[in-house]
Amino acid sequence: MKKLLNIAYKAENSSFYRWLLSLLLNRLIPFNHPHRFRIKSLSPHHLEVFLPYHKRNLNHLKGLHACALATLCEISSGLSLILKMDPTRYRLILKSLEMKYHYQAKSGALARFNIDDQWLQANVIGPLEDQEKIEVVCPVEIHDEKGNHIASGTATWQLKNWKSVKTQV
Repeated sequence: MKKLLNIAYKAENSSFYRWLLSLLLNRLIPFNHPHRFRIKSLSPHHLEVFLPYHKRNLNHLKGLHACALATLCEISSGLSLILKMDPTRYRLILKSLEMKYHYQAKSGALARFNIDDQWLQANVIGPLEDQEKIEVVCPVEIHDEKGNHIASGTATWQLKNWKSVKTQV
């Protein structure tokens, strides 16, 4: 896990490491492989993930499939939390995912999740000091390559200290 975090840190300023991180995420999470997600931009305060417009991501109307867009919301918020929290200390699991679709995407889509230190302290770190598990609500906006707002997603993640997990992996 430390190697993945090291690659993510280097990906902030290197297109090679963004490519490598994208490759690893698509290989390490088999469900993501057909979608070909790409990390477009990464900083301590945001993450942008791109979903390409290709056959495997399309619905019957030749637009991006709703489930591919939902997965885009999930990966952008989840990866952001993983990179901010110690995954050897906390388990992260998706509790719910709500999507609202605004526009039919006929090109690639970009999801952006913003996470700053103040939000992290108020919504994650502070509550975890007092509770063994918390729920974190992560709003994600998705736009197509033309800038159209195509979807809004809300991923709710449960973070729990591994010491409190009854079913270990």
